[in-house]
Amino acid sequence: MSNTIPPNEIRVSTGEARPRRRPEWIKVRAPSGETYEWLRGLMRSKELHTVCEEAMCPNIGECWGQGTSTFLMMGDICTRSCGFCDIKTGRPAPLDWDEPERVARAVKAMNLRHAVITSVNRDERPDGGAPIFAMVINRIREIHPGCTIEVLIPDFKGSEEALKIVMDAQPEILNHNVETVPRLFKKVQPQDRYEWAMATLGNAKRMDSLVLTKSGIMVGLGETFDEVVEVMRDLSQLKVDILTIGQYLQPSKKHLPIERYYTPEEFDEFKRLGEEELGFQWVESGPLVRSSYRAGQQARALSRLGYVRS
Repeated sequence: MSNTIPPNEIRVSTGEARPRRRPEWIKVRAPSGETYEWLRGLMRSKELHTVCEEAMCPNIGECWGQGTSTFLMMGDICTRSCGFCDIKTGRPAPLDWDEPERVARAVKAMNLRHAVITSVNRDERPDGGAPIFAMVINRIREIHPGCTIEVLIPDFKGSEEALKIVMDAQPEILNHNVETVPRLFKKVQPQDRYEWAMATLGNAKRMDSLVLTKSGIMVGLGETFDEVVEVMRDLSQLKVDILTIGQYLQPSKKHLPIERYYTPEEFDEFKRLGEEELGFQWVESGPLVRSSYRAGQQARALSRLGYVRS
């Protein structure tokens, strides 16, 4: 094996190689277009936040251009300080109990067939803000029937009581991202626990056998390929239905560095392993894949196959 360092890598203090620049397969187009501008205006008019903007998602141009968005509820300040996330950390404002109504109205205005709702962590509350999720699910069903609903929830510190509040509202898809491998949890998301993530996904399926469960992993933070596969195995044992795998991209210099870029061929192999060997119903795997990327297409495809609650 050659000891030559590839041209897009540098040597770091651990003796390992770290990427110097983005490879040619990481290309992000600047957001633009009539639909994008309309959607941005809609969010501002209803005083709503989106994870697309707050987390600097690389797919915002594509998704907003198609009239889709992921709503970020409970404010734009998170009580946790994950090393990969660009959402602000601090003491959040009190919950806005009118927010679910505004989100539901935006979903109706956009005439969405599939809505994705997420939130910041609200660890200052024993229920983690779970009632807000239940309220928005119920309100969307009331004013925009026929729209499938996906909620990307926090782990609620493993609280079954908080999770049950969400599950009783019966979302079609319950998503919680594991984000990284167990060895890197304290480094990547120091206030989270791998056990809480697994409990959230396992308990959701136990509480509602008809719900589709979903999770996501970032790669490029220092994990090995085999460690990612082990997490995939853990998720498959919990009967998680949908998995997303994408390349970590450093939001700023203050965030965790990118340890390496995975190749398109490696992402293809994750997809093959997940769908052909581990039994996931759907694996979305690629350099720019994020948790909500093509979520509507996933829901519609699985609905046609009879997997989505009717």
